[in-house]
Amino acid sequence: MVARVKTVAFQGIEAIPVDVQVMVAPGKMGIQIVGLPDKAVAESRERVHAALHASGLSMPPKRVTVNLAPADLPKEGSHYDLPIALGLMAALGAVPADALSDFMVLGELSLDGAITPVNGVLPAAMGANAIGLGLICPADCGSEAAWASGDMTIVAARSLVQIANHFRGTQIIARPEPAVRTAPANQPDLSEIKGQILAKRALEIAAAGGHNLLMVGPPGSGKSMLAQRLPSILPPLSPHELLEVSMIASIAGELSGGKLSDRRPFRAPHHSASMAAMVGGGIRARPGEVSLAHRGVLFLDEFPEFSPVVLDSLRQPLESGESVIARANHRVSYPARMQLIAAMNPCRCGMAGEPGHVCARGARCAADYQARISGPLLDRIDLRVDVPAVTAADLIRPQTGETSETVRARVVEARRMQAERYAALGFPPETNNAQCSSALVETVAAPDEGGSRLLSDAAEKMKFSARAYHRILKVARTLADLDGSDMVRRIHLAEAISYRVAGERMPAAA
Repeated sequence: MVARVKTVAFQGIEAIPVDVQVMVAPGKMGIQIVGLPDKAVAESRERVHAALHASGLSMPPKRVTVNLAPADLPKEGSHYDLPIALGLMAALGAVPADALSDFMVLGELSLDGAITPVNGVLPAAMGANAIGLGLICPADCGSEAAWASGDMTIVAARSLVQIANHFRGTQIIARPEPAVRTAPANQPDLSEIKGQILAKRALEIAAAGGHNLLMVGPPGSGKSMLAQRLPSILPPLSPHELLEVSMIASIAGELSGGKLSDRRPFRAPHHSASMAAMVGGGIRARPGEVSLAHRGVLFLDEFPEFSPVVLDSLRQPLESGESVIARANHRVSYPARMQLIAAMNPCRCGMAGEPGHVCARGARCAADYQARISGPLLDRIDLRVDVPAVTAADLIRPQTGETSETVRARVVEARRMQAERYAALGFPPETNNAQCSSALVETVAAPDEGGSRLLSDAAEKMKFSARAYHRILKVARTLADLDGSDMVRRIHLAEAISYRVAGERMPAAA
């Protein structure tokens, strides 16, 4: 007899259906697993054997063969334990085989028969719902799976015994409810930043249009504080964005308790991060920081201290919005539509250009330090602002700055205008100005006559690249949205150009 149970294999955030076929036949007692299993899957035979014994079910004195089909698809992870165990229980008559045919199954087994959490339950639930199946998963992951659909049948069990009793009708497992992660209290607020009017303005523009931002200034000027307050002025995730972000977090095992949040991700990796940690990779091609920051913020403090190879690996995700990890035997793509916020000192000693400071190494100190950032990467950064040291007068002056709530209201209104504009053109409503294509931006951000002359003169004198030209138009379009204007005017282009050339303190990198 062959019992069949459905489960999944993950390729990126996509759940690929896998058919677990279990056959009990005469032969030497043991469990053989075939179908390109990795080490974790191969070891599941020991966990399954112990869990069944702890649940009061003896292994038959026969040969058990488990085939994971399709056989040419690599199988990775410990979530195959539960489908293998249920397939064996169905083959032995411990659970009705026809009842399992309506479910996708995943979960890891403890030696005592308990079902422990696994990664990827949300993508698996989405995949199961798409083909009209229910889901059997660990109890701790039930709240995560419940987000896939309100009508989907979900059995979130704590042990093999619970599942057997549920299908026999002696114990009913209630359907789990979706869980929401509440935002922590006392979030950083923009009003806590004293001075830095220009940097706050640039932060608001970056939030309104999804633009990349580079802040250059001496130590202690508030660059990191500004970046940490960017999430407080960003709009919440839309339902579609929420599922995208949560599916990546589920694959990476970063959904605590299966609870989802509508707050945009904020990732701040240390400058010692490797390329695999940044863009994804490793033996199992896990998502990197650029994907974990999808629809949110990737903050790179001490920008030039990152390896130049790591920094240049960001160029393709910034341009295409996805991170493609290619290996000899497979290719995985993760979404990576993130907003890059970078902060750096002007030189290694940190004080180049500050009044009253003379660098011992002279101009070479700044030139060598800034040269660690390649021109093509710098060309992808829309806004560049100097963040000077805060004066004593700014520190003594009473707090009068705008709160994050006030700024966020303007950002939300600008994003609403963008959503309506791009939805009318047939683009997803999540599209913002930074994601607008080069061909389209010349239409939606067509400047008035004065603006056209200014942009033409600036492009000629400053030798802008084609990418820089279009990114200036995108920033100008965002400035017009913040002003509630349908037309991009000369004043908007003038401000957008000023942010583009503010990095002239970085001649070696430009």
